Amino acid sequence: MKNRVLIIGGSGRIGSSVAADLVAHTDAEITITGRNTVTGKAVSSYLGSQVQFLALDLAEKELLREAIANSNIVIHCAGPFHYRDAAALKTCIENGVNYLDVSDHRSFTVKALNYQSEAEKAGVTAIVNTGIFPGISNSMVRHDVEQLDSADRIHLSYVVSGSGGAGITVMRTTFLGLQNPFESWIDGKWQVVKPYSDREAVTFPPPYGKTGVYWYDMPETFTLRDAFPVKTVITKFGSVPDFYNYLTWWVAKTWPASWLKNSAVIEFLSNVSYKMTGVSDRFTGIGVAIRSEVTGIKNNQPASYCSTLVHENTAAAAGCGTGTLAQLILDGKLNKPGVWAVEQALPTDLFQQVMQSRGIEIQGGFLPNR
Repeated sequence: MKNRVLIIGGSGRIGSSVAADLVAHTDAEITITGRNTVTGKAVSSYLGSQVQFLALDLAEKELLREAIANSNIVIHCAGPFHYRDAAALKTCIENGVNYLDVSDHRSFTVKALNYQSEAEKAGVTAIVNTGIFPGISNSMVRHDVEQLDSADRIHLSYVVSGSGGAGITVMRTTFLGLQNPFESWIDGKWQVVKPYSDREAVTFPPPYGKTGVYWYDMPETFTLRDAFPVKTVITKFGSVPDFYNYLTWWVAKTWPASWLKNSAVIEFLSNVSYKMTGVSDRFTGIGVAIRSEVTGIKNNQPASYCSTLVHENTAAAAGCGTGTLAQLILDGKLNKPGVWAVEQALPTDLFQQVMQSRGIEIQGGFLPNR
């Protein structure tokens, strides 16, 4: 019998990118879900005969349970994850079904990781924060940490061109991330950081070059600290064109907190931004760049190892990050019962193999001593 994959939120930009990756690299039967039947059927028709659409709202508990029970693996792509509980993961554990998600917010990640023991007892492999960032970025850090004898500091930077091809949900996620200060692991202790603060010019590979990035609340802030005994984890994000960075910084710095916690305001900002990127995407593209720098000790000397990745389509890259993990689980090559962040679950040798299979090139090397 063929493997069956259920992609919750699979008719959206990220979910459909995951489905497209699985269509290209597996023979699994794929079901994508969504609330809009017209959109869902159009997406499934475009993806081909391996894919079918199921109209499903996450509030429909019994229909969700039935769909999960009939699957070999469930991939949760229905963001923003700021609002989600871990009900889908809980149902997977109860039914012995493996699980992935593309979550990108610490509140959801904490909820999911709380099911660690239950998933382990059930023999369920569950991996959270898959995709591009978090996701591929986490594995880049793991690789870089492994190049050193000991690691002390992780600095992760991301930049996205315009919408990234990811749809309006990514805009909602961006502005939701401005609502609250967050804790980051700095100099061996948790310190409160304001979102979209402390601009830093980071040099990415072409076509990005030196680009401004800002503090941004990502689950890597604490999952990397848990995975590796480092004193500092920095996660910073920026956009191209730089005009968007200054607008976001202005909103984060000057707008009252009550406005940013108003769902109508978030929706207004998201829609305006999405319309703006609809114009700028024609000039900037929809790509992504990641830069991982890990500092520590090599051969008793201070050393820094840096990895970089550039991809022309952010949503497609996210699809590869999640799709590769799903393929490995379906093929029996990745079996790690429990709930894990990517850097805890995926060995570097497997990561390098699947990136090569997707034609994703990651450059890396030691930086000159400063």
